[in-house]
Amino acid sequence: MTAVSGVPLIYIIAGEASGDALGAGLMQALRAESGGRVDIAGIGGERMAAEGLQSLFPISEMAVMGIFEILPKAPKMLGRISQTVADIQARKPVAVVTIDSKAFTMRVNKRLHAARTKAGGAGPRLIHWVPPTVWAWRPGRAKVIAGYLDHLLALYPFEPPYFEAHGLATTFIGHPAAVARPGSGKRFKGRYGLPAGAPVLGVFPGSRPGEVKRLLPVFGDVVERLAARYQGLRVVLPTVRVVEEAVREGTAAWRAPVSIVTDHRHKADAFAACTVALAASGTVTLELSLAGVPTVVAYKVNALSAAIARRLVDPEAVVLTNKLLGKRVIPQFLQEDCTADRLTVAIERLFDDPRARAEQGAASEAVRAMLTVEGEDPSVRAAKAVLKVIREETAALVAD
Repeated sequence: MTAVSGVPLIYIIAGEASGDALGAGLMQALRAESGGRVDIAGIGGERMAAEGLQSLFPISEMAVMGIFEILPKAPKMLGRISQTVADIQARKPVAVVTIDSKAFTMRVNKRLHAARTKAGGAGPRLIHWVPPTVWAWRPGRAKVIAGYLDHLLALYPFEPPYFEAHGLATTFIGHPAAVARPGSGKRFKGRYGLPAGAPVLGVFPGSRPGEVKRLLPVFGDVVERLAARYQGLRVVLPTVRVVEEAVREGTAAWRAPVSIVTDHRHKADAFAACTVALAASGTVTLELSLAGVPTVVAYKVNALSAAIARRLVDPEAVVLTNKLLGKRVIPQFLQEDCTADRLTVAIERLFDDPRARAEQGAASEAVRAMLTVEGEDPSVRAAKAVLKVIREETAALVAD
């Protein structure tokens, strides 16, 4: 394997925008921590491409959410899984690091583990970052993935015990958003031509096509109502290339002017410019919370997916800030509660009530303290954990 003959090859797979950001940070940290003595291949998006990755195929093909959203794409996804496994086996990396996108990445890991078992243990170490949310639904998955993964990187302090109970080594590394540099709202407003004193609503309809299709019309109705009440309202909408066209089409007739942001380098500034945010459930809600932006969370999935989810998912775990604090600080409106009427009332409260904004501000600092470990960048901690697994594997190979 390359770890014995020379510079180790690490294969990284990220299947959506949030994973792409984590992957890019990991690539930077791996090079820094190894003194540049590491090669990287795999699958990623714009952020990882900026770090030099040539993705095996576009990650947009993996951007699906929900049981019945996955089914129509299953044949193509299975083909991409086979292609990915074949590419990994041809390249012979010393480790594979998969990031989130569990419908795709866990199937890749299962196949690689099966092949390794058949080969008498020869094959890459399997590391996954962003564990399945066993604390929210289907806790039995912890035991299942412990059967084929070698190491797990956890974002949240409450996660390791779920997996360590089944013998899976797990490292709590913290969350990169907790150490992100604050942006400049003034700089953003100057760059995008927003009036200095204008009320600004941040709108975050998700990074998957299905999310945008379901949520953007509802969010548009909310904007229509808010624009009638708050004079000079402006909308800031950070998005990703995968859904940019749909976002532009869906917001073209909105009553308030919309600044669409596709450059990830402007994201922190966009957060800082927001007075209040309306966001799809997901990683961005935690990022907004850590950035101190008062937020309302909404989400809808396919009706059949929702019917199944109601039996399996803990609704109190949907918004990560609420889960971490053990109480509902950030308002959340799911499925039939995700209506323009209810969302508008919740957002107006944040615009109008300083105490409501202050409550979320206090939550921001409490969550930040929970998601940092010894002041170290989580990307660096992740890189150190990956390199430690590689060193242990290399030592075992040499000993053999």
